Amino acid sequence: MKLATFTAGDGSRLGAVTVNGIADLTASGDPRLVSMQALIEAGEAGLEAARTAEQAAAVMAPENARLLAPLPCPAQIRDASTFPRHIANAPQGMQRLLAELAGEPDPGPAEGEVAEIYRKQPIFYITNRFSVAGPDDEVLWPRYSRYMDYELEVAAVIGKGGKNIAREDAFDHVFGYTIFNDFSARDAQIREMAGWLGPAKGKSFDAGNAFGPVIVTRDEIPDPRALKTVARINGRVVTDTTMAPMIHGFDDMIAFISEDETLHPGEIIGSGTVNDGCGLERFEFLKDGDVVELEVEGIGLLRNRVRVQA
Repeated sequence: MKLATFTAGDGSRLGAVTVNGIADLTASGDPRLVSMQALIEAGEAGLEAARTAEQAAAVMAPENARLLAPLPCPAQIRDASTFPRHIANAPQGMQRLLAELAGEPDPGPAEGEVAEIYRKQPIFYITNRFSVAGPDDEVLWPRYSRYMDYELEVAAVIGKGGKNIAREDAFDHVFGYTIFNDFSARDAQIREMAGWLGPAKGKSFDAGNAFGPVIVTRDEIPDPRALKTVARINGRVVTDTTMAPMIHGFDDMIAFISEDETLHPGEIIGSGTVNDGCGLERFEFLKDGDVVELEVEGIGLLRNRVRVQA
C-alpha cells in the first residue's frame, strides 16, 4: 500500500493513495486508522484493517486534498551515512567551503577516501524529530546560513519495535519506506563539526527534514537497494543513481542501532545521502526560490521550494 497523511481542510487524516485518488481510511471510524502512527503501532492487524477500509472508502480526487508529511512527528529520526562516494567526496566539498569562507583560493575538486570506520559499522546521528516538512511545503532557510543544500535519501520506517534485533530478522521490523530530503545548512554544519559532537544547527531547523509523499509498505519494496533515485533542481537533473552501492543496508543499521537499545514503532532511519546526492559534492548550492524534486522508483516524488527569510 501507498499510505499518506492528508488534509481536505478538516484536519489531518490517514489515506491510501490509489490510481484514482486518495481513499480516506480515517472515515472508517476504526481507531487504528486515525493516524499513521496509530496504524504503525497496530501492526499487521492494522494493515489488514487498512486494506479492508480501502476497499470501502470514498476516493477523493488529488486536487481536493493536500498531502502532508506522512509521519508528521516521528518517534525518532536517525540518519546514517552509507554511500561510498558521498562519504569520500563530501569532506572534499567541505574543504572547498572552508577555503571560500576564509577568503582563500578554491582548492578545486578532489577524490577522497572512505575512512575504515564507515566500513566497520553503520555511522549515524540523531536529529530533531519535530523539524519535519512534507510534500510541497516551503522550506524557510535559517537566517544563520548562506549555503543551502539538499540531500537525497530513502528512509525506512520502523513498524515493530525491538531490542538486539538479529540482522536476518531486521526487515521484519520495517513498516515501509519513504523519501527523505535531509536539508543541510553547510556553513553552520562545518563550524559545529569542529566540536566533535556531530551536526546540530547544520541539520536541526524548522522543516529541515522533509519526508514524503507517501510511505510505501515493505511488501511493495522487497529490495530497497534496487531502487532508482533522481534529484532535480528547477527541473534540471543533478542526481541520477541507485541505492545499490550502500555499504550497510537497512538490515545492518537496524541490527547495529538496536544493540542494547530499544527501537520503537514510528522511528525513521535515513539511508544516508546517495552517491552524488547533494550539492556539496559538486560544490553547487541552492538559491532562493529553487525547487528541489526528489524522485524514487516505487515511492513517488517529493517536491519542496527553498526560500530565504527576510
